Amino acid sequence: MTKHDIIWFEELRRGDVGQVGGKNASLGEMIGAMKGSGIAVPDGFATTAAAYRSFLAAAGIEAAIRKRLAALRAGTVPLALAAQQIRRLILKAPLPAPLSQAIVAGYAELSRRTGKAQAAVAVRSSATAEDLPDASFAGQQETFLNIVGDAALLDACRHCYASLFTARAIAYREAKGFDHMAVALSIGVQAMVRSDLAGAGVIFTLDTETGFPHVVTISAAWGLGETVVQGQVDPDSYQVFKPSLAKAGCRAIIDRRLGGKAVRLIHGRHGGTITRRVPPAEQARFVLSDAEILQLARWAVAVEAHYGCPMDLEWAKDGESGALFLVQARPETVQSRKSGAMMATWRLTAPADPILSGAAVGEGIASGAACIIRDPRDLARFPRGAILVTGSTDPDWMPAMRRAAGIVTDHGGPTSHAAIVARELGLPAVVGTGDGTTRLNDGEAITLSCAQGDRGAVYSGIVPFVRDEVTLGDLPGTRTRLMVNLADPSGAMRGGVFRRRAWALCG
Repeated sequence: MTKHDIIWFEELRRGDVGQVGGKNASLGEMIGAMKGSGIAVPDGFATTAAAYRSFLAAAGIEAAIRKRLAALRAGTVPLALAAQQIRRLILKAPLPAPLSQAIVAGYAELSRRTGKAQAAVAVRSSATAEDLPDASFAGQQETFLNIVGDAALLDACRHCYASLFTARAIAYREAKGFDHMAVALSIGVQAMVRSDLAGAGVIFTLDTETGFPHVVTISAAWGLGETVVQGQVDPDSYQVFKPSLAKAGCRAIIDRRLGGKAVRLIHGRHGGTITRRVPPAEQARFVLSDAEILQLARWAVAVEAHYGCPMDLEWAKDGESGALFLVQARPETVQSRKSGAMMATWRLTAPADPILSGAAVGEGIASGAACIIRDPRDLARFPRGAILVTGSTDPDWMPAMRRAAGIVTDHGGPTSHAAIVARELGLPAVVGTGDGTTRLNDGEAITLSCAQGDRGAVYSGIVPFVRDEVTLGDLPGTRTRLMVNLADPSGAMRGGVFRRRAWALCG
């Protein structure tokens, strides 16, 4: 086992992005640099960018990859075909013996550290251009869960390498101006948390819709956290007011909402994962206790303070030990980059009755023809400017989402893939409607509005609306301190006048 091929997380720091990618560098930062914070992070190791480049060189496929990328740019080969051809080249190539031996030896040591004969591990892709402050690349590469055994681990590693060239990853790099061959891929091999026996989810250290910085937003569902990220479930959601966390006697939890949580992702008996229905009694229970909510919020605030920027984290609870863990951390790249110099507002100018409602993503309004897509293989028929209506999205849906005027999903919450990408693209979205794909008709004219607070609405037909812009620097100052009484808390978060002094939660 050589330093050239793998590095243990505790040896890494966030400055090692070029060596192990943003995801693995952040895991190392939390394990090593934040030792005294009390934050728990599962153990593991990362393969290096140098190992990836050695793999390409040993396989002799770099020239062939460049040729297919050139054909894509020339327009002689479509994106999907070019991506398929490149992945096939990678999957056919064997891993170099020194790299295979290093991974297997690292896995044996990780199993020993966790007290297992063969540990169940998560095999995560971490690109050297991923989880950066100005480009998240969220979900662009693959993750494989509950991998057990040497052969399964090496196969998952090869598939991680291949996932650097999925159609969605190629398209994202093209849009962001990244050189495909300058980006390398590191693989994180991390001990699995038995969240299939408990729950998992996502944390943002701000309000995901308004960018209000004084709250921690937590999503939670039963089972592995992929269902939350991919929008397969409507998760529980919690908000914690940061200034109250350190004050005795204060009510720091300011919002708690029960989600449907209809399915859970659990470990398969022989590796991999399977989806199971959640009994109604469990659907009606919150995943997290108040103590657990506050613990996760304190961890999130500590990570944010350490990094010096808003953060997007993933957490998991071990159902065997009851312990909580952070399993990923990345800078938040949407709200934290918005300019505060201009404020835009939208409003409908004609009365209308909504036919659907769900969580509002963004603050805009969009009209267009509903295009119902249930399978990503049908995305080629999605026309530019239509409203994408689907059950849920994952990164494979990115090309169609870039052509959409708005998005409507049956499932998911404010931290689902559809919501995160909609914010990044500046699209209004109404997620978690429950039955949008059955209530709406393909080609039907609809209007979706996210301009009335944290609940979005879908209307039949084209409802007229206007968009107003206010340049905040042009507003005159006042000698009188302005205060507003609002029924919708999200309106207070949206207004900059409440950023320094929010609600008085402590009497």
